[in-house]
Amino acid sequence: MVEIFTDGASSGNPGPGGYGVILRSGKHYKELSAGYRKTTNNRMELLAVITALEALKNPDQQVTIYSDSKYVIDAIEKRWVHGWMAKGFKDKKNKDLWLRYLAISKIHHIKFVWVRGHAGHPENERCDELAVAAAKQKDLLIDSVFEMESGKVNLL
Repeated sequence: MVEIFTDGASSGNPGPGGYGVILRSGKHYKELSAGYRKTTNNRMELLAVITALEALKNPDQQVTIYSDSKYVIDAIEKRWVHGWMAKGFKDKKNKDLWLRYLAISKIHHIKFVWVRGHAGHPENERCDELAVAAAKQKDLLIDSVFEMESGKVNLL
């Protein structure tokens, strides 16, 4: 069984953002994070989940994901994302990330658990620290899909 803890953050929405992830299985523990120069909180919340799942080395894992994002959890648990996909994501944001999530989610057995953000949950607090620190780095990555869709791409 793999436990995954995730959080996303952005300073301004859109603005600089980042995600933080903790992967834990038995004695194995790993932290992941990355920052982007212009993105949204929801994109970072979803990207945290995707990045964590993509980091798993073996398919067919039993995975429990802990997140404070109602956007991510409700879209998946209430199956909204499947309706969005059936309609070609018409008028929905983050199509690129949702398609990426749907692809990676097919190879694992995933359960989601909502945790209240900023409520003292140790792993959620650590993921928040990782996400905020990542967003404050100097050489931030480019969320090119978001920047192109927002019409403000400047790759220099």
